[in-house]
Amino acid sequence: MEKPLNFYQMTENVGTAGQPTAAQLEQISREGYSSVVNLAMPDSDNAIPEEGGIVSSLGMSYFHIPVPFDRPTAQHLGKFVRLMEALEGEKVFVHCAVNARVSAFMYKYLTLSKGQSEDASSSPLLEKWLPQMDDAWQSIMNLEAEDIDL
Repeated sequence: MEKPLNFYQMTENVGTAGQPTAAQLEQISREGYSSVVNLAMPDSDNAIPEEGGIVSSLGMSYFHIPVPFDRPTAQHLGKFVRLMEALEGEKVFVHCAVNARVSAFMYKYLTLSKGQSEDASSSPLLEKWLPQMDDAWQSIMNLEAEDIDL
């Protein structure tokens, strides 16, 4: 079976991607992930309305932080960072619709919370997207730790 759209292994324990299919969620469970974090909106392209139930039935925890693509906020990022800190040490699969939201949020989490370098915190999708980011996403990329109550 093929990997989910734009899959990228961010860290040893964190895999990121666009929206997985129900079959790919089963594969994610078999690969040892203990939690799935979804940043997509419920009406995003290819969203699975029963995703939380599917993930739970596969023995994984499910967390949904719906981030509107046109209106991401410091509060969304703060919730995400605190959740990732709570899941530290677990194998976590993080997705949105195409891995754009996730690539930006993971970059901020890894640089602000984990102190990683910009290069180590980036992904191919983020590097491709950066020059085209709109003001809303540029403002997310410019947030500092104090902006999200870290």
